[in-house]
Amino acid sequence: MELLLTLFLISGIIFSVFYIQKKRREHHITGWKSLITSVCFIIIALINAGANLFGMLGLISWGLTIFLLLMGAYFTKYLPAPQER
Repeated sequence: MELLLTLFLISGIIFSVFYIQKKRREHHITGWKSLITSVCFIIIALINAGANLFGMLGLISWGLTIFLLLMGAYFTKYLPAPQER
């Protein structure tokens, strides 16, 4: 069961990476600072899936999750403002 959920998570992550690339290309968004928020959230999902799969839900995975969550929240200020159509 855990393996099936991990496979669904990885397929969702692959889909989200391509979706993020598509949207950044459509809106002509460049720069790496606006990408860090998405990357942090993707890495959080991978860390927690790996920790759950291998039974290592401990202080290190929690610490990395909190650190990446704070980094992602900090770099949201570099996301482009939505434009009205």
